[in-house]
Amino acid sequence: MTSYGSSPAASSGSRTNGLAVASLCCGIIGLFVLNIVLGPLAIVFGAVARRQAAVKNGAGMAKAGIVLGVVDIVLWLVLLAFAASNGGFSWYVGG
Repeated sequence: MTSYGSSPAASSGSRTNGLAVASLCCGIIGLFVLNIVLGPLAIVFGAVARRQAAVKNGAGMAKAGIVLGVVDIVLWLVLLAFAASNGGFSWYVGG
């Protein structure tokens, strides 16, 4: 029996794994900001979601999150190497 206002398809139990969604979101956002923090989070969330893939859906999103997490870390290393080759980091404070 369904309650008022809910569809029977919504309660079918075919929900996507939340960790897979979190992994994908962290991987995508990590491409633009905080890639050294969000990259490893995407990898960890994706790995845990892949282990749960037999129970819940979302194996593809988890795999994509892992790949994007690795891309985030590689991007951070490239940016760090580029900054180091240009004389390092310097902060200009007034004056």
